[in-house]
Amino acid sequence: MNSGLNYLVGAPTSPLVQVGLIAVITGIAATSVALGLDKGVRRLSQVNIVLAMLLLAFVGLVGPTVFIAEGMVQSVGDYLSALPWLAFWTETYKETDWQRQWTLFYWAWTISWAPYVGLFIARISRGRTIREFVGGVLFAPTAFTLVWFGIFGLSAIQGEMSGQLSLADQVQQDPSVAIFAFLEGFPLTSVASALSVVIIVIFFTTSSDSASLVIDLLTRRDDQPSLVRQRIFWAVAQGGIAATLLLAGGLDALQNVITALGLPFCILLVFMGIALLRALRADYRGFSVDELVQGRAFPEVEGSATPKQETADVSETIARH
Repeated sequence: MNSGLNYLVGAPTSPLVQVGLIAVITGIAATSVALGLDKGVRRLSQVNIVLAMLLLAFVGLVGPTVFIAEGMVQSVGDYLSALPWLAFWTETYKETDWQRQWTLFYWAWTISWAPYVGLFIARISRGRTIREFVGGVLFAPTAFTLVWFGIFGLSAIQGEMSGQLSLADQVQQDPSVAIFAFLEGFPLTSVASALSVVIIVIFFTTSSDSASLVIDLLTRRDDQPSLVRQRIFWAVAQGGIAATLLLAGGLDALQNVITALGLPFCILLVFMGIALLRALRADYRGFSVDELVQGRAFPEVEGSATPKQETADVSETIARH
């Protein structure tokens, strides 16, 4: 955001400006999370999706539409053909910084965010089936990501091939301003760039909101109400930690902390996976979560009562899930 504002309006690039941007985002996030899940977070997320779809449609329609459609089909085929090799590629014979800066960092980033995002999505998905949950969490975002990267990426590639853009040089100098340099090849550049800044701000805000709600959930008892001041405290605390890490060591410090926290969470996820399988098995046999916690869901192991639904129709149970 600092680089983008410098590129657009000449704002200075400095730690002071970056801390100010964190303060602005934290203020928006605190306001949103104070309004609650329905009035604040949900409405902000809906606005963000609408704005992102408008920008996506603008680039797709004004840009090389036919080239994008053909390129997306070919790119999916290239990805599927390269996936087996990439899945086992470890840079054994030629060491570069790719695995460390990209594969390991984004793996650790994803793992460290998993508890927040997982609990948040579970919170807003109460009442849905497992099939609906998996479709909404895995397949829908994957499809949207494919379209998003396809439209923006292929438009940029076509601009480079035709000589209309020089994004490669710009990315080498500062990748943060690539999106703004890219939008200069389109009409209504100032409007599209301003829209991009707003989308980036709201993306940061909604991420902070989800984390604040989850931390608030984890730091109170189930029978305790969610206090507005406590949600605001966690939103402000996140902004303070982000500003501190940024001033202490910049992006490298943030990446090192994320990578360091990724491994413990990865080990935790293994046990969470085992717990999920046990909970699904207990539910399939007709036991409640309380009976699973009390150890009465698996009588052949625990030596307790017989199952409640020995004669349950398997097909109906699977359909219910």
